[in-house]
Amino acid sequence: MKEPHWRVAGINFDHFHMGDLLRMVHEHPRAEIVGLCDEQPGRMADARAAFGIADELCFTDHRACIESTQPDLLILCPAAARQADWVEAVAPFGIPLLMEKPFGASIGDADRMIAAADAAGVPLAINWPMRWYASHATAHRLIGEGAIGAIEEVHYYDGNRGPLWHGADKIEREPAPEEKAESWFYKHAEGGGSLLDYLGYGATLGTWFNGGQLPDEVMCMTGGTEGLEVDEHSVTVARYPGGRLSKFETRWGTFTDPWTHQPQPKCGFVLKGVSGTLSSYDMEGSVRLQTAAHPEGIEIPADTPPQEAAGPIAYVLHCLETGEPFDGPLSPAVSRVGQRIVDAAVRSAREGKVAAV
Repeated sequence: MKEPHWRVAGINFDHFHMGDLLRMVHEHPRAEIVGLCDEQPGRMADARAAFGIADELCFTDHRACIESTQPDLLILCPAAARQADWVEAVAPFGIPLLMEKPFGASIGDADRMIAAADAAGVPLAINWPMRWYASHATAHRLIGEGAIGAIEEVHYYDGNRGPLWHGADKIEREPAPEEKAESWFYKHAEGGGSLLDYLGYGATLGTWFNGGQLPDEVMCMTGGTEGLEVDEHSVTVARYPGGRLSKFETRWGTFTDPWTHQPQPKCGFVLKGVSGTLSSYDMEGSVRLQTAAHPEGIEIPADTPPQEAAGPIAYVLHCLETGEPFDGPLSPAVSRVGQRIVDAAVRSAREGKVAAV
């Protein structure tokens, strides 16, 4: 039987991760980019050049794009505060959706997206790029195998020098001083800030690691450059049933970016279980396991992912071909738990007190 060929369109280029996702489509042996759409044509220019997209496949109206190109999968990369609007706009076309993280700017937005996808009968995946780091996938496998027992603590620290210091494919750039004022990343109403950019990663992957547990309450403090609308640093402490505490810290302004040189503190996770610990750092080639048998700790090489789990495009297309539901951080159920933690952290920071989850 002939393997399916997938037609993919990218709609809304608010987030530069669109370029990364389109590159994965371009390089997939059974997928092609059939349409690009953004209300600001200039934002599509890099992708058009990089992937040789013809003029007639570029649109400023999403309806025209979808109706003309008839895609099998839509990639959406709007600003966090507009994600629910976009899912509601395109879900009625009946096409599976891959939404770039975070899962909306609030739990209300997340629930709007789930409702819109359910009403249209289309699968919805939320891509968390950190899910595809081989170190974190290996840590999840080891936890599932019982290597450190039930998770008691999740310690997370992550971020980068700032969202304007790099573009698609992590190409480094030097931002002009006035760019912060112009970028949605630094606008409160658009869902900007390090907390909304990175806490969802820690809360969602942390939920994946700890078997779906939901904390009872959180306390969050934020900080950043004076005069900005949004935070550049946040620390969230989550209290789980039984009094167990976990910590999630986000930072725009790390000394280096973790994909070039790991900063100090290192970006990634340290996980404590009832019978051991695991450290899993972003983009590293191994994880460190500590158990009673190896109290000194041992390095375990990161797994080579199977082809169907090599990245979000390969994974989503595999699920669509096999009928398997989206699992882990890409599933709305796991992402929704992460969003509840993020929402509680936002309330806590705003009100200056502990917030229920």
